[in-house]
Amino acid sequence: MNLFKRIWTTRTVVGAAVALCLAGGCGAIYPPLGVVAKVELDRYAGTWYEIARYPNSFERGCVGVTADYTPRDDGRIDVVNTCFESSLDGPSRDIRGSARVVDETTNAKLKVSFFWPFEGDYWIIDLAEDYSHAVVGSPDRQFLWILSRTPAMDDGLYEQILDTLPERGFDPELLEIVPQFDSDD
Repeated sequence: MNLFKRIWTTRTVVGAAVALCLAGGCGAIYPPLGVVAKVELDRYAGTWYEIARYPNSFERGCVGVTADYTPRDDGRIDVVNTCFESSLDGPSRDIRGSARVVDETTNAKLKVSFFWPFEGDYWIIDLAEDYSHAVVGSPDRQFLWILSRTPAMDDGLYEQILDTLPERGFDPELLEIVPQFDSDD
């Protein structure tokens, strides 16, 4: 192949790749995802109710979702996620895993594993001062959860959280509300 043809072919391939990326086909590039300044893991421990989430394959059909975190002596955290299949009166299922802190300065960046050796990013990007609600996401913006210590969240607070998501690179339109049991159930 002569030099002219080689350059033309290279330019065409690179141009096509750039066009594909601009059309959203190469994965988005996001600014670094900020996390909260500090998480006290003992205060974060306990039960969290999933208020809303980005759809994902491992929670498909899950409602009434809770996550229970228990610190261990070795520094890891036991994780038990429970959900009800299809409806709040459907059969329950749970999955057990563990988390490890990957940023000891903040304790806000964790890796969670339910099937060794696979781990997922669990970054705490918002946390109420009284630990009554949290927002957890992944730096690639593929996962997002809004969590509460109670099965319901005040509408005003939920809207405030939604308002902060775009500046962090998350699309609030992608969230799905997770049906939960009433506080009285």
